[in-house]
Amino acid sequence: MSLSIQQHISLQPYNSLALPAYAEYFCSLDGEEDLLAALAYARAHQLQVTALGGGSNLVLAGDIAGLVIHLNTKGYSYCNGAEADSVDVTFAAGENWHQAVLTTLEQGWYGMENLSLIPGNIGAAPIQNIGAYGVELEDIFVSLRAVEIASGKLCSFTKADCQFAYRDSLFKNAARDQYIILDVTLRLSTKPQVNTRYPALQQAIADAQISEPLTPEKVSELVCQIRRQKLPDPTITPNAGSFFKNPLVESAAAEQLLERYPQMPNFPQPDKQTKIPAAWLIDQCGFKGITRGPVGVHKHQALVLVNNLREGGANGEQLLALAEELRDGVWKRFSIRLEIEPRVYGLVDQSKDRSGI
Repeated sequence: MSLSIQQHISLQPYNSLALPAYAEYFCSLDGEEDLLAALAYARAHQLQVTALGGGSNLVLAGDIAGLVIHLNTKGYSYCNGAEADSVDVTFAAGENWHQAVLTTLEQGWYGMENLSLIPGNIGAAPIQNIGAYGVELEDIFVSLRAVEIASGKLCSFTKADCQFAYRDSLFKNAARDQYIILDVTLRLSTKPQVNTRYPALQQAIADAQISEPLTPEKVSELVCQIRRQKLPDPTITPNAGSFFKNPLVESAAAEQLLERYPQMPNFPQPDKQTKIPAAWLIDQCGFKGITRGPVGVHKHQALVLVNNLREGGANGEQLLALAEELRDGVWKRFSIRLEIEPRVYGLVDQSKDRSGI
């Protein structure tokens, strides 16, 4: 065990928006033993604990009091799944998500390919119930292990325990900031199969004029191609990916909107709701490509807010002010309230947390 607690550490390298913030106390950990020791240290010194992974789905609105833990655990294991032609793969929370997708394809395990190139680490995936191109994490999820921050107790969570919903889970609601996820187990198929139902993926297939049968590897390649065309690279243009959830509205309300905006993309859901792309709503309000000082909306993708790194770069409050401007604009025009997808940390006044509806 080699636990090292540091003080007043910059978190700018640990978030993909490159926002400036400092941790009062900080440690980067490679193993569970060190994590348990760090939590014991926090309890002994009555420190609030905040966990960071890949830093791709968060907004740092200011400095973070207490102990910030950067979990960097690596590795995976596997065993036969409970279903025919399946394998259960367990990834450590610190594993990079896209690298995990590539690993499964190399091993001949299928089911993650539609989720290719999603930024971040494995441990954050259940919190958001990440999803893309017709697949959500819950579709392949089996269980996870986590440690309770307040007690250091190791816990297991089934799919039902996690209370997954669209970009939501137990860990964003009742259990927010109460656990640190250690590893995640996914059930994948050992037989090649593809899911190409998502419209953008179907269009990419048509554009590529693919005649031979699609493989999971080719689906992954196409998904990466689509994402690279739509979303800026955070290492070049700091961003947190999709900044807003696609809102779900009652089908009756969607029908009324379609009467006014017949060109509006819409995706009916089984529960008498309709999903409307947040990017379309933002674009219709004229926000695509705007700048507000050092922050802005990406010129090619209205769903992405960027830190332009001008004049020393942006801060979290500037970014959240821009997000609020977009939310207000969409509300005034469409009576739809957008919800911020990334987690917000570092607010002095927690009542100002704008991540909710």
